[in-house]
Amino acid sequence: MKKWLIPVIILAVIAFALYQWGVGFNNKAVELEADAKTAWSNVESSYQRRNDLIGNLVKTVQGAADFERETLTEVIEARSKATATTIDANNITADQLAQFQQAQTGLSSALSRLLVTVERYPELKANQNFLELQSQLEGTENRINVARDRYNEAVNKYDIHTTKFPGKLLAGLFGFEEMPRYKADPGSENAPDVNFEFD
Repeated sequence: MKKWLIPVIILAVIAFALYQWGVGFNNKAVELEADAKTAWSNVESSYQRRNDLIGNLVKTVQGAADFERETLTEVIEARSKATATTIDANNITADQLAQFQQAQTGLSSALSRLLVTVERYPELKANQNFLELQSQLEGTENRINVARDRYNEAVNKYDIHTTKFPGKLLAGLFGFEEMPRYKADPGSENAPDVNFEFD
């Protein structure tokens, strides 16, 4: 074997190993990014289910002729704003996620006020359709929480893969950027004030 051939073979082996490493990193990052995007789609799907249920709930409540229109209008407007705020799963940014979360928080707040107001309307509380919708909404809120947690888990795996050394070197070259996580609503770390008044 000629002496000049040995360094060429060594360089070829090193180049092939680097190529394999780069391909392996890229393919794993693509897979993890796709998993995170799918997880985000599941979050949106859960919110869509809630929006659909709220639409049915509003129609049921509208049937109560003397129901407080201001509260109902707030829910309708908040639902409209929440459904208008969308995120492109291929380009999720922290700002988009914050806007989406703010719209959903507004809808949650309006819905809570609606459900508290319903307590003063015995005919609604006895309405089987309303009770079924209320039960489905409670289940959907749990689904939303699970979907958000799964999204954060998927983003965590992706971010670890693309930010750990030496993968971080390749992430920049291949255009993989950090993905934002879904965060708790501002102020949710504070326990709500509970006031028990007994007569």
